[in-house]
Amino acid sequence: MVSITAAAVFSFALLSKMVERLVSLSVGIMLSTSLLHALPEAFESQAEPHTLFAVLLGGLLAFFLLEKTAILRHSHHHEDDGHGHHHGHDKKEAGKAGWMILVGDGLHNFTDGILIAAAFLADPHLGLVTGLAIIAHEIPQEIGDFIVLLNAGFSRTRAYVYNLICSLMAVAGGTLGYFMLERGMEWIPFVLVFASSGFIYIAVSDLMPQMQRRATLRETIPQVILIAAGVLIVLALTRHAHGH
Repeated sequence: MVSITAAAVFSFALLSKMVERLVSLSVGIMLSTSLLHALPEAFESQAEPHTLFAVLLGGLLAFFLLEKTAILRHSHHHEDDGHGHHHGHDKKEAGKAGWMILVGDGLHNFTDGILIAAAFLADPHLGLVTGLAIIAHEIPQEIGDFIVLLNAGFSRTRAYVYNLICSLMAVAGGTLGYFMLERGMEWIPFVLVFASSGFIYIAVSDLMPQMQRRATLRETIPQVILIAAGVLIVLALTRHAHGH
């Protein structure tokens, strides 16, 4: 809840007027969270790599189908509903990537809850450090999520409430990890891979093509800088977390 609120305050106060441009920051955050943090952590476990790759493939296809469902569900969405977007924006964008980011974020928070429970059961001090590290790591990720949700047509209130609900999945994961730790720990690599597949799919399928429509050098340079900034933010925070 602290991470969600901090990300919301920062996003709404400073970023809401630059949502379209800062989609690039979200791309950097999501790709680096998945490829440099979550997936390596999953593959460093005892899980069979072939099975993890199968889960990754299944996740990419599942999010493809989820996007198809979202597009079909919004095919009857009405224009001119007062959101102030250009004509055709609502039908094309509203909810398209938003629902997928919520699913992926909920799964990721669930695994975070299991990890926090495991750390506390091993050593209360380790649990506290792990919890604080995850809070710090979640803030930039949630900023990226808020950018995607606002860009997808969500109001500030809906984006905050839905992200808050997703954050409570950490409580569910922590509860499961506390009472069923051994069995729960076995599932962590697979849930991490599935959640990562959602972040990768959203970044590559929805956000990067949107960025490619702005092909001038003047627009490309800020995109590259913001992607790099997102990667560096995640690298700094995850390196600190792994150091503990």
